[in-house]
Amino acid sequence: MALKPEEITTILKQEIRDYESGVKMESTGVILSLGDGIARVYGLDDCMAGELLEFPGGEMGIALNLEESNVGVVLCGEGHGLKEGDTVKRTGKIASVPVGKGLLGRVVDALGRPIDGKGPIVSTETRPIEFKAPGVLVRQSVKEPLQTGIKAIDGMIPIGRGQRELIIGDRQTGKTAVAIDTILNQKGKDVHCIYVAVGQKASNVLSVVKTLEENGAMAYTTVVSAPADVAATLQFLAPYTGAAVGEYYLFNGMHALVIYDDLTKHAAAYRELSLLLRRPPGREAFPGDVFYLHSRLLERAAKMRQDLGGGSLTALPIIETQAGDVSGYIPTNVISITDGQIYLESDLFYQGVRPAINVGLSVSRVGGNAQTKAMKKVAGKLRLELAQYRELAAFMQFGSDMDKSTRDQLNRGARLVEILKQGQYTPATLAQEVSIIYLGTKGALDEVPLERVQAFEAGFQKFLAEKYPDVVNEIEKQKELTDSIVQRLDRAATEYKAQFLAKK
Repeated sequence: MALKPEEITTILKQEIRDYESGVKMESTGVILSLGDGIARVYGLDDCMAGELLEFPGGEMGIALNLEESNVGVVLCGEGHGLKEGDTVKRTGKIASVPVGKGLLGRVVDALGRPIDGKGPIVSTETRPIEFKAPGVLVRQSVKEPLQTGIKAIDGMIPIGRGQRELIIGDRQTGKTAVAIDTILNQKGKDVHCIYVAVGQKASNVLSVVKTLEENGAMAYTTVVSAPADVAATLQFLAPYTGAAVGEYYLFNGMHALVIYDDLTKHAAAYRELSLLLRRPPGREAFPGDVFYLHSRLLERAAKMRQDLGGGSLTALPIIETQAGDVSGYIPTNVISITDGQIYLESDLFYQGVRPAINVGLSVSRVGGNAQTKAMKKVAGKLRLELAQYRELAAFMQFGSDMDKSTRDQLNRGARLVEILKQGQYTPATLAQEVSIIYLGTKGALDEVPLERVQAFEAGFQKFLAEKYPDVVNEIEKQKELTDSIVQRLDRAATEYKAQFLAKK
C-alpha cells in the first residue's frame, strides 16, 4: 500500500496542532517535624493562610501559621503513616464543604464527609468553610419571629429570624434540650436546621440524632459532628462548616437555623491548636484572637434584604459556664457578640422549674420586634408580673404578714411559673402559648389549685381544639388577638373552668 505524502503531511500537522505540553507546575514542600497533629513544612513559600495542603496517602491539612522559615500545618486526621521528609503539595484551595438540600437528614463530619453509613452525599455545590459575613448594607433588621415552641422564650425572650441568641448555663441544666425543642418546632415552617456538635460524647450526638429521627425532624436537619475523640482541627472547623451549610439557604432566599453545641469546647480546641503552633498565650492560655474566632462565626448569621432574596440564618450558640459564672472569659466574649442570652440556672432546674430559664438575667436585644402581635399583647404583662412575684417571694421569706393584694400577687405569680413549665420535646404551637399566657395574666387560673394548674392547661388545650377550633385557627393564621378571639377565649375558659373545678 503506497503512502501519499500529502496524507502524511496532514496527519503530522493534526498531531502538532493537538499536541499539549505535559509539563505541570506543582508547589511542594517537605515535612520538617511532625507531632501532636501539627506538621512543620519547609518550602511552601507561596502558600496561603487557611489553604488546604495534601499529604501522602490523601491526608489533608490546613495552613494556619505562615512563618519565615516554615509553615505550621494542622492535620485534619490522625496522621498515621506520615513521617519527616515526606512531600506536601499545595492544592490552591481553601477548605470547602458540599452544601445544598442533599445534606438534609444526614450526619457529616467537619469536612462535610458522611459518617452515617447512608452512602455518598448528592450535592453539586460547595461553599468555603471560612466566608466573610454579609455587610451592613445587604442586611435588614430582625423582625420576623422564629418560634421556639417554648412558652417562656417566645413570651419574654423572643428570637427573630437572623438573630444570634446565646443559650448559657452550667452543665446539665437543659441547654441542648432548649435547642432541640427549637429544631422540633420548625416542622412545617420551612426552616432548615443545622445542629453542630463540638467535643460532645459520641453517645450524646447519637441520642440527639435518634430524638430528631423519632420526631420526624431529621427530614429538614443536617447534623455536623466533631465528637471529643476526633482531632482538635475538626472540632475547630465544625462550627464554620455548619455556618457554610446554613449560608446556602441564606443566599438562596430560604431560612436556616444553626445551633453550635457548644462554643466553650470549640474555644478549648482552638486553644489546643494555638499552643501546639507556639502562638503566644493570653488570658487563661487562650490566644489573642479567640474573640475573633467567635465573632467571625456568629456575624455570619443575618437577615438579608428583600431584594436579595430575604433569606435568613439564625444562630443559637451554646456556652457552658462553671458554677454559674457568666463573667468568665469565653462567656463574656460571646455575650458581647450575640443579640441577647437565655440564661439557664441550676437552682431553678433542681426546683423542678424546667426549662430552668432565669427570666431576670435572660434578655433578647431584638425584643418585641421579633414577636407576633398576639404574643406581644399577652406577654407584655407576663414579664412584669413574674418580676414582681420574684421580688415579693424573696421579701416574704422574712415571714412578715401579708395583705390581700400581696397574697393575690404571690398566688398569680406561682401560677404563671407553673404554666411556663414545659416537658422536654413537647414544643407548643402559637395558639397554645397565647391562649394559656392570656388566661394566666388575666387571672383566670387564680382559683385553680396550684398542683392542678398543669392538668388544667393540658385539658384546656384539648377542650379548645375540640370545641373552639376556629379560635385556634384564627390565632395561627392572623397571629393577632382580636376582640372577637378574646371574647371566645373568655367563653371557652369559663366553660372549661366550671367543668374542671367540678371534678375533684
